[in-house]
Amino acid sequence: MNIVVLVKQVPDTGAERTLSADDHTLDRQGADLVLDEINERAAEEALRLKESSDAEVTVVSMGPDSALDAIRKVLAMGADRAIHICDDRLHGADVVTTAKVLAAAVRTVEEVDLVLAGDATTDGQASAVPAIVADLLGLPQLTHARELDVEGGHVRAERETDTGEATLEASLPALVSVTEKINEPRYPSFKGIMAAKKKPVETVDLDDLFPDADDAGFRVPRTRVMEVLPRPARSAGIRVTDDGSAGRQLIEHLIAQKLL
Repeated sequence: MNIVVLVKQVPDTGAERTLSADDHTLDRQGADLVLDEINERAAEEALRLKESSDAEVTVVSMGPDSALDAIRKVLAMGADRAIHICDDRLHGADVVTTAKVLAAAVRTVEEVDLVLAGDATTDGQASAVPAIVADLLGLPQLTHARELDVEGGHVRAERETDTGEATLEASLPALVSVTEKINEPRYPSFKGIMAAKKKPVETVDLDDLFPDADDAGFRVPRTRVMEVLPRPARSAGIRVTDDGSAGRQLIEHLIAQKLL
């Protein structure tokens, strides 16, 4: 079985992030960049399937040179090979462009049985790329999976909803996006880190993926950030001393704020 995992390098959520002044995209030069945690879980699920079904796992990632660090981490976890899409023309790519490029890269992998991805990256949180990739590839999509089972040419996923649980099932090939409840990702071992340095990473650009296409369309984003404002400073709260009237004071405050 051939499995493709879509991964992304994102800013560390615990670190300070800044945007460039000209186009309001992420200033990667000053950001602490990491492999997105949800992608680690997608990779972990792929590796568990690899161990149980003798599969080959290919990592696909779109990003600048620094994205190679995220790719190498998944290779160190146990993936077999990688495709790194690196092209300056993709700077600031929106959801649709990203999905088109990722889908084109997946098509270069022979006989793909399963595509795995996180349900939403922590930077954009659009939660749309996996579904668009599935549509472009003509694959059934099983999204927001918290449990996954692959057997006999079929994939079954359990999804938790606001009103209960749902079971999704499809024939392979298929695409599955996972939630943070799917598993706990492993840590790369020292042996895995050393082995990752020798695993093949193919670097491609738009010309490789779309040799007969005019790339001008990729340079026109369908969404654009027009203005960025700093997060307002937190104002001091109101301290209520309970002298027997705290409940009334709280109600009056909620009414004043139009919360009641």
